[in-house]
Amino acid sequence: MNRLVNLVSRALDACSTWKVVIATFLWLAATTWTRPLLLPDEGRYVGVAWSMLGVGQFSVPRLDGLPFFHKPPLFYWITALAMQCFGANEWAARLSSVLSATLMVGLLFWFLKTYVHQKVAIVAALILASQPFLFGAAQYANLDMTVAGIISATVIAGAAAVFRLERGESYRLVLALAYAMAGLGFLAKGLIGIVLPGGILFFWLLGRRRFDTMRRLFTWVGAGVFLLVSLPWMLAMQWHYPGFFDYYIIYQHFERFLEQGFNNPHPFWFYIPVLLGLTLPWSLQLWRVFNKTYWSDSAYGAVRGLMLSWLLVVLIFFSLPSSKLVGYVLPALAPFAFFLAEPFAARLRGVGAAKALNTLTRFLLVSIVICLASVIALIVAPQPSSRTLANEMRANYRPADKIVMLDRYSYDLDFYLHTSKSVFVVSDWDASDLKFQDNWRKELFDAGQFEPDTAARLLIKPQDLIGKLCTDRVITLWLWGDKNSVADYPFLASILPYAVDGKSRVWRIQAGPALSFCAETPKSGQE
Repeated sequence: MNRLVNLVSRALDACSTWKVVIATFLWLAATTWTRPLLLPDEGRYVGVAWSMLGVGQFSVPRLDGLPFFHKPPLFYWITALAMQCFGANEWAARLSSVLSATLMVGLLFWFLKTYVHQKVAIVAALILASQPFLFGAAQYANLDMTVAGIISATVIAGAAAVFRLERGESYRLVLALAYAMAGLGFLAKGLIGIVLPGGILFFWLLGRRRFDTMRRLFTWVGAGVFLLVSLPWMLAMQWHYPGFFDYYIIYQHFERFLEQGFNNPHPFWFYIPVLLGLTLPWSLQLWRVFNKTYWSDSAYGAVRGLMLSWLLVVLIFFSLPSSKLVGYVLPALAPFAFFLAEPFAARLRGVGAAKALNTLTRFLLVSIVICLASVIALIVAPQPSSRTLANEMRANYRPADKIVMLDRYSYDLDFYLHTSKSVFVVSDWDASDLKFQDNWRKELFDAGQFEPDTAARLLIKPQDLIGKLCTDRVITLWLWGDKNSVADYPFLASILPYAVDGKSRVWRIQAGPALSFCAETPKSGQE
C-alpha cells in the first residue's frame, strides 16, 4: 500500500500528457481480448465493420449485405481499419472504444493542466480512467464511447479556442480543429455531434455574457472545415440511394422518437443514479462540491462554468426522451471527474495532504479492483455468442455453403466464422407490427427498402422455406436456430443437429439427392 501511495504521489507532481495517454491506453486495452463479443450491440456494430472489410466496400455500411443506415459510418471505419491491422479478434474489435476513452482522458488532463493546475489535471485523469463507467464503456464495442470521446474533444478544442481568444493569442487553428471534430462527431452519431458541444459552449458563454466571443466563434472557414469533413459521405449515399436523406436525417433523428415500441423507457431522473452508481467509489466524494467555499473561490471560475454547462447539458438533453440507454450519458464523465478532482486536489495542497493522498490511493485501488472483477465475471460466466458454434462449424464449412437463420439473426456469426457472405433470414416479413418494433427484424426490414431486389432474395417467409431448401440441392445449407425451432419447422425433427451450444442449434443439410421432407409444408408465421 505504501508503494502505491508513493507512486500516486510521484504522478501528482510530474506527469506529462503523453505519459497519461500511454498509461491510460495500456490500462484500458489490456483486457479487451478476454471474452467474446456481447450481443446484440457488439455483434451488430463489429459485424457491420467486418462486412466492410470482407467485401472491400467501406462507403456503405451493410447488415447481412443490405445497406444499414441506422448509424453513421465512423465507428465502422475505425473498427474495420483496426481489424485489417490486427486481425479479426475481440481486441481489434474494441479498439475504437479504447482509443476514444484514451482521447477523453488525455485531452481532459491536457486542458486542466494548461488552464487549471497540474494536481487537478492528474487527479481528474486518475478518477476518469479508473472509474468503472469509463472502463466498462472502453471495453465495449459500440458507438457510445467513440461519440463521447469526439464530443469531449470538440468541447475542449472549442473552450481552448475561447481562452486563447480572450488572452489575445492565436486561436483560429484551434477553432478550426473544433469544427473538424464536430464534423467527425456528425460522422460518429449524427446531429448530436454538433448539438451537444454547440449547446455546451453556448450556455457557458451565455452565462459569462461573452456575446462578442460567441459571434467570433462562428467563422466561414470553420463552417467549411465542418462541411468538408461531414458532408461528402452523406452526399455520396444520397446519390446512390435517393431515399437516404429522408431516412437518415428526418426519420432517424426526429420521427422515430415519436413512434411507439422503442426499448428502454426510463423516468427523467434515470441518469442521476446511473452516474453516481457507475462512478463508485469516486462519487462518494461529490458532497465536497456542495458548499459555498468551493463555489466562492473564483480562481478557476471560467473552467468551473464550462464544466457545469457540460455536465448539465448532457444530462438534461438525454433525460428528455423516454428511451434511455446507459451509454448515452458518457460525455458527462469528463466534467463529472473534474468536480470530483478539484476538491481532492485542493486538499492535496493543504495541511491534510497526507490524509487526502491516502484516501485518493484507497479509492483508486478499490476502483481498479471493481473494474478487474467485472472483467473476471464476464470471463467466468460468458454471455451467449456465436463463437462456440462458429468454431465447430469451421471444420466443415465451405465458402460456397449457405446459412439460413430461423427466426433470428446472429450478428456476430460472420465475424467468428471469418466469412462475409450474406445469409437467408426466415421470419414473418409481412407482420403488421414489424415497422413499429425496435429489433433485428426492423433493422433488416429497413435496410431492405434501399435494395429491395437483394432483400427479396435474402429475407424469406416461413411458408417459402422448404421451397428454398429443396429447389437447389447443389449447395450445402446450415440452418441456425434454437431448441424451439423443431416446433416451428417440424422437418428438423428428422435431422440430427450438427452442433449444440446452450439453447442454440445448428443443422447441416449436405448437397445431394432430394430430401424426404421436400413434399412437406412448414408451419407458417410462427416465432
